[in-house]
Amino acid sequence: MIETQETDSHSHNPIVRYFRLLGPGLVTGASDDDPSGITTYSVAGASLGYSMLWTALATFPLMAAVQLICARIGLVTGRGLAGALRHHYPRPFLYAACLLLLAANVFNIAADLAGMGESAKMLTGIPTLVFVPLFGVGIMLVTVYASYATFAKYLKWMTAVLFTYVAAALLARPEWGAALLATVLPELRWDAIYVGTLVGVLGTTISPYLFFWQASQEVEEEKAHGRRTSAQRRGATPHELSDARLDVMTGIGFSNLVFYFIILTTASTLNRAGITEIETAREAAEALRPLAGNAAYLLFALGLIGTGLLAVPILAGSASFATAEVFGWRSGLDLSPRRGRRFYLVFAGAIVGGMLLDAFGTNPIRMLFLSAVVNGILAPPLLVLVMLVSSNPKIMGEHTNGVWLNVLGWAAAAVMAAAAVAFFLTA
Repeated sequence: MIETQETDSHSHNPIVRYFRLLGPGLVTGASDDDPSGITTYSVAGASLGYSMLWTALATFPLMAAVQLICARIGLVTGRGLAGALRHHYPRPFLYAACLLLLAANVFNIAADLAGMGESAKMLTGIPTLVFVPLFGVGIMLVTVYASYATFAKYLKWMTAVLFTYVAAALLARPEWGAALLATVLPELRWDAIYVGTLVGVLGTTISPYLFFWQASQEVEEEKAHGRRTSAQRRGATPHELSDARLDVMTGIGFSNLVFYFIILTTASTLNRAGITEIETAREAAEALRPLAGNAAYLLFALGLIGTGLLAVPILAGSASFATAEVFGWRSGLDLSPRRGRRFYLVFAGAIVGGMLLDAFGTNPIRMLFLSAVVNGILAPPLLVLVMLVSSNPKIMGEHTNGVWLNVLGWAAAAVMAAAAVAFFLTA
């Protein structure tokens, strides 16, 4: 069985092989453009016009390097990120990191479910609080009771929903000359609005939950290929590392392309029309209607629902994997509810927590703010540990970071540390 799957994934047809190898990297990258991320990018375009477009280009190498390093940790150690850290670094930090990750993800899930509910209300007129539990419970049931192969295929196909934002941008008729100039020539300012928006963009783009999900999904893929124990999964072939690199680069490239087009859409419509103060992606979608037509409005609203269906299980799943690995519990999306009871309880608890925050009327913007604060605290030290693990030959053997991965990985850690400091200075 293992040999057949490996042969299929390494087809001689390069196009077939390319699409078959896409998996964890594509899904992880696409999940970064969740409703809360779309809100951040929409606000950036509306408030600052084209001046934030350069960030999509600048963050690509940093994000790609971090996600590739996490993928390599999963492939080489045969464990998720928390599992690899647990065996080599102090556990008190891991307990704290796990708690912070869970808190940030619950806030993020709440904001995402609220955004999905508001979009569904725009399209149907049915109250938001009807849709929030429908989406939350539906995601839980599909994740717990579907096979891993079905779940992975669902996530992979859900990434296609992000093309709605490319289409919406084209309908917005941007000024391409000005947009391209802003892409390659950054406009840097030191004022509260610009710095706050820049920090928000960095925080929603390079998020800790992506690190945990990436490594854990590499392990899940190996389990699906029959490597059930960590000893069987330990080590990686050049083919596996090469495939992971292509998968991650595709996913992050796709993510940043969509991120670029979301800013382009709101900059070309809202900012151009003088609508510079919006708080949610729902407001952005509604404002698009008279400016870019019903098609752009529908694409933006449908995209919010689709991206939430992709991102919420990943937010909850990353918290479940991290918690299970820290405490040495069974983990895996292929486990039955009975065998994976504690793993699925954390998963369900994260989604139920988000649903309860929405039920009590918590402001989605407040939840996004709290999520950004927690992620800002967690990301820099976590990135430092990721770099230490990936550079340690006792853990990674001959697959320690090369020069460019080290340069870009440490640069990402420095940028996120600077962003955290700037966030607290301007908050």
